[in-house]
Amino acid sequence: MPHLFPDRRQFLHTLGNAVMLPACAVSGRTHATATEVHRFDLGIASGSPTARSVVLWTRLTGGDLPNRVDVHWELSHDEAFKRIAARGTETAEAAWAHSVHAEPRGLEPGRWYWYRFRALGERSMTGRTRTAPLATSGATAPLRFAIASCQRYDAGHYAAWRDVAEQNLDLVMFLGDYIYEGPSRSDLPRRHEGGEARTLDTYRARYATYKRDPLLQAAHASAPWLMVWDDHEVENDYAGLQDPRLDPHFPERRAAGYQAYWEHMPFPRSARPRLDVAGGAMRITGRLDWGTLARIHLLDNRQYRDPQVCPRSGRGGSNTVKQTECAALLDPRRTLLGAEQERWLAEGWDTRRPWNLLAQQTLMARHSWSDTADGDAGPGGTYWSDGWDGYPLSRNRLLGTVAERRMPGVVVLGGDVHANVVADLKADFDRPESPTVATEFCGTSISSQGRPQELLDMARPFNPHIQFSRSTQRGCMLFTLEAKQLQVALRVVDNAKDPASAVLTGASFVVEAGRPGAVAA
Repeated sequence: MPHLFPDRRQFLHTLGNAVMLPACAVSGRTHATATEVHRFDLGIASGSPTARSVVLWTRLTGGDLPNRVDVHWELSHDEAFKRIAARGTETAEAAWAHSVHAEPRGLEPGRWYWYRFRALGERSMTGRTRTAPLATSGATAPLRFAIASCQRYDAGHYAAWRDVAEQNLDLVMFLGDYIYEGPSRSDLPRRHEGGEARTLDTYRARYATYKRDPLLQAAHASAPWLMVWDDHEVENDYAGLQDPRLDPHFPERRAAGYQAYWEHMPFPRSARPRLDVAGGAMRITGRLDWGTLARIHLLDNRQYRDPQVCPRSGRGGSNTVKQTECAALLDPRRTLLGAEQERWLAEGWDTRRPWNLLAQQTLMARHSWSDTADGDAGPGGTYWSDGWDGYPLSRNRLLGTVAERRMPGVVVLGGDVHANVVADLKADFDRPESPTVATEFCGTSISSQGRPQELLDMARPFNPHIQFSRSTQRGCMLFTLEAKQLQVALRVVDNAKDPASAVLTGASFVVEAGRPGAVAA
């Protein structure tokens, strides 16, 4: 049914004009002065789609905002807003940074919509969003989506986001490190405001800097997003309520980081952090069923984990440790996800659909930096304690469940490591000949710098299950998912310091339904 799908060329033309025009033209105002304040300076976004609903987001800007502002929103069947599907009014409050999280419901499944906001005499740019297909519809249309992570603002520009906006995707999955909390470095191509973000006001300012980037705004306006966080939304390498400095006041800092995260992301109101709980508890764990094709599981690898093992003296956070010198690595009580989230995932795998997509924050495949046969009393190896390698028995439980229940089409999606990695996931990494039970695609960073490639090359002999690893590439991964096959394109930015850089496909892979493991295409 053609009317269900947008005219891609027309939408991108409109979106491109909106991104490049002055804010007064984007907003629809007819006159502007040099001192005029623009109310939608941070753009718009949508997310958390279901078959019948979606979340629409914006945040009002300007120093003279009242404590409470009525913000009107519209959702339309057409880009000209002649056939309104839903409209409403939300109250933007100063206590929550004048953010808006509208939740139109009763929508038609499996179709595209356009949306916009209006407040204080100004209108936002127009965005495009969609609902998921119904599980009972028998829908066979492919799901096209991207995964992305680690978009350090000062490390480079966002040509990768321009590429995403041009791809006509159904979904974007952002897998952590939306902001970086640290101060800018003088040797990097861009600078952001202030030093290290530690308070609610400084986290809000950091999000505002990122969200003013026009290419990031274009990617947000092009499709709904699914979101998970990692550590830099609060502090590098934090674990639960503990930070690397072992600061007794860290729970207050985490609460500020979580509040600013919710204020700037297209999450529903029900996800708003609980500020009456230590650390400001916020649930990002969730699921989305995409018709009869796939179940998407969204995990939280930060909030519920045990602290990292064998840290440096007087510190928390990550370390690189030898398994033979850190017995706590093999403590079966330790968990990356927390016991409750482990049970939630184990009980929620889907055997009816051909695919289970696991969207989470980091590399799941074992990655040893030394020979794993170096242990006198058994397998050894050298591991980074912040990732899944720091919680190997937690990983074994997850992959063991996949193997025992013969879960179909499990594909793990990750980020964090600033490298493109494609890997076979084993229930027993100590036995390279053991069956592959799932496939992993860990995407590189949008802009954050990676490790030297020679270090990854040196580690390849110790990790035969890793098919591909490149740390010199910036960009994202594009996926086309069909009932019988998953196609993956690694989109690589030619020059991350140039916002107009070319973006090319650096490698391609295919996964066949019912046959875990990627094959180079």
